[in-house]
Amino acid sequence: MLAIDIPSATTLRLEHLVLDFNGTIACDGVLLEGVSPLLAAVSAHLRIHVVTGDTFGRAAEALAGLPCTVTTLDPADQAAAKLEFVQRLGPSRTVCMGNGRNDRLMLGTAALGIGVVQSEGASVDAMHAAKVVVPSIQDALRLLLNPLRLVATLRD
Repeated sequence: MLAIDIPSATTLRLEHLVLDFNGTIACDGVLLEGVSPLLAAVSAHLRIHVVTGDTFGRAAEALAGLPCTVTTLDPADQAAAKLEFVQRLGPSRTVCMGNGRNDRLMLGTAALGIGVVQSEGASVDAMHAAKVVVPSIQDALRLLLNPLRLVATLRD
């Protein structure tokens, strides 16, 4: 578990990290550089779940051996499927990271939604739903490893 006390706001008690795959931790089905060691480090604090439509059919292979579970979603209505996944885990205990329009509902319902803007771009709807927006997944994962950065961003 990861507890983060946000002054004048709340204390986050996070148990789960839910990640989108393509556009978030991968580009064109290939895991982004530096993601593997960061996921390993974060897994000491949170259970990691990757939810994906697996556009390129490479998610399971790219994530083999990493400390995460992979859930492949039906291409139809992925936004609702991702939301339902987070609701089953418990939104108050979950941090989500994503960039696509189909990530907007999970980003908005999670205790902490982090939007990432990388080479694939980012949906404005997803970024509006996020509580924090960063320029890379590496930066997003480092926020969880250095929670005072989140405190500085989210405090009143």
